[in-house]
Amino acid sequence: MKKTYILAFLALGFAFNINAQVELTDDMESYDLGNISEQADHWRTWSGVDNGPDDAEVVDNQANSPSQSLLINDNTLADMVLLTPSQPTTGIYTIEWFSYIPAGRSGYFNMQAALTPEPAPWTQALMGGNVYFNCDGASGGVGGVTGVIDCSIFDFTFTYTENSWFKTTCIYDLDGQTWSMEIDGVVAFTGQPFAFGAQEFEQLAGLDFFSASATNEMYIDDVRMGPGVLGVNDFSETVFSVYPNPVKNVLNISSKASVDTVTVYDILGKVVLTASPAMVSPSIDMSGLSSGTYLVTVKIGNASKTVKVIK
Repeated sequence: MKKTYILAFLALGFAFNINAQVELTDDMESYDLGNISEQADHWRTWSGVDNGPDDAEVVDNQANSPSQSLLINDNTLADMVLLTPSQPTTGIYTIEWFSYIPAGRSGYFNMQAALTPEPAPWTQALMGGNVYFNCDGASGGVGGVTGVIDCSIFDFTFTYTENSWFKTTCIYDLDGQTWSMEIDGVVAFTGQPFAFGAQEFEQLAGLDFFSASATNEMYIDDVRMGPGVLGVNDFSETVFSVYPNPVKNVLNISSKASVDTVTVYDILGKVVLTASPAMVSPSIDMSGLSSGTYLVTVKIGNASKTVKVIK
């Protein structure tokens, strides 16, 4: 059974008077190490087969925060579609994440403009161009976007930092069918058209992270996405920590803001405990639960985030 971790909804304003909403976050911390597709509905293999040869792996040898990330690696021929929850067709939509690409290694992603219903293999719906990081394996720190099927020519080029986590922000204008990208807050390019071959835009279905070359080694962490242009502080109120973990009886939540609700799920996604503390840094009595692994969702205002807790 898949475990769904759609984690956050947060309404804020931004400079263009369009509400920015964090619709999904994923910090990779709620998963077991290994293949991700069976553990999260918003990560889907291109083949449509959970645990198939194109599945990507959750690893703990690299992380932006705190200890795990997702590896798109040529060794496993990983090919993963990160789905957008709302499948938007209009307005502005932002998808951002942190990447780590070791020196001499490569990365790749593209935008998919039509949803393929499960469980069929994904039908190619590439629009907006192919984005490569060090496409030839000899251009470390340099990337580009192209409207052709390979990296023989780029429409725009940009730079990124090897051996260091960097943030990629993609802002899609779904009505104008153009998009822009930033690397660590610096504009990499703007006005890239969705047009690609004969594909027509149906919806922003998601991003395809693919092992496009023999040097592909791209780690992904701290994904955020939602309508509007997301600000750097859009999810700041949900910063919290839980302790002790593993927990014996009482789970303490250290937060900067008042916690509205706490929901505890078992590993199959069943709700086993709920609480409405309405206070800063509450404590949750888990003494009545059996030993095992649980997912604890903490809701603060209109935002929420999930952590894995062992009892």
